[in-house]
Amino acid sequence: MPVRVSEFTWQQTPAEVFLSLPLRGVCVRDADVFCGESYLKVNFPPFLFEVFLYAPIDDGSSRAKIGNDMILFTLCKKEPVMWETLSMPSVDKEMMQRIREKSILQAQEKAKEATEAKSAAKREDQRYALGVMMKIEEEERKKIEEMKENERKKATRELEAWKECQRQAEEQTRIPRKEKCQRGKQAQERGALKPPSLPSKAPPPRLPQRGRNWENIFSEKVKEDGIPAPRSAGSIHISFTPRAFPTALRESQLAEEEEWLHKQAEARRAMSTDLPEFCDLKEEEKNPDWLKEKGNKLFATGNYLAAVDAYNLAIRLNRKIPLLYLNRAACHLKLRNLHKAIEDSSKALELLTPPVSDNASARMKAHVRRGTAFCQLELYVEGLQDYEAALKINPANAFVQKDAEKIRTIIQGTALKSHD
Repeated sequence: MPVRVSEFTWQQTPAEVFLSLPLRGVCVRDADVFCGESYLKVNFPPFLFEVFLYAPIDDGSSRAKIGNDMILFTLCKKEPVMWETLSMPSVDKEMMQRIREKSILQAQEKAKEATEAKSAAKREDQRYALGVMMKIEEEERKKIEEMKENERKKATRELEAWKECQRQAEEQTRIPRKEKCQRGKQAQERGALKPPSLPSKAPPPRLPQRGRNWENIFSEKVKEDGIPAPRSAGSIHISFTPRAFPTALRESQLAEEEEWLHKQAEARRAMSTDLPEFCDLKEEEKNPDWLKEKGNKLFATGNYLAAVDAYNLAIRLNRKIPLLYLNRAACHLKLRNLHKAIEDSSKALELLTPPVSDNASARMKAHVRRGTAFCQLELYVEGLQDYEAALKINPANAFVQKDAEKIRTIIQGTALKSHD
């Protein structure tokens, strides 16, 4: 049961009441204050203070200040009169209960009204923000439409200007053609105007000599008129369709693929099971492919040391299979044996020759793993070279592109720091 507090001091003016209540060493965070028009309660366990005020107050304007083991209330009176006492005289339990319930209901209604007002203000703000956004979007849309209209008008003007140029060019070419046709018609009319034939008995009249080539004047004029004008100079733009596939035999890698297949066949035959340490092994344990599959399963389960042992035994059986070195490099990366990872990746790249499409995926993995080892050793320039080599093999790999961009950023940041 809470302990009632009766120690407090209060003062008043015609407009305000000042109430001072000690907290008695209680933590400020544990104090719970409730204030209504006619009721004031402070609960700071195990203590309780409540007072039924002499006259109504404005709880919205009243305020409380907590600090220094003290609560100081400033209660604003609704009517500017002097109170005879702080609490209401002759209050029984039923009246106290009614005042408490009434105060609680009024507080709940005010809280509800405040919540509704806050929600309404929030909705109004959202409505205003939505209107502003719609206005901004409408302005942006108008700007875009205006830009489109300007571009359309500009394109229309350019098209009209081009048509006008074409029309003028056609007019210029049409005028010489008309002149040539008129000249040709005139020549034909001159050729048609010949003197009438004389009777056979009469001797032909002797025409006066007017020069050596006088009889060829009209024929030469016709020839001159029939010669067309020289063509106007111009240029023709020819665009070739890019070839997306290699032509047969001219750009094929038939020789390199045959060499790669030959090397693979030789690697399968290069077995050295006659060593003394292999005498106690089972028959399947003398198969490098079986050991490689076993190493892959151990790697998938996270047992990297056992996977390295399986790849070591497979490599001792056959030192010409590049995938064994490539997989062992992945194990060394997990175990942070970075120098060994670089050596195995380099050995795999040495065996993955000549570069053909069949070993492109393995070569890209070898470059990525060696580049990762270089970057973990903080040799970012060498690592970037391997990542760029991997991108040359497969430019569409998004993960390799992302990692290469990160390495470039690190290199640029290091260069800027050293420059500073």
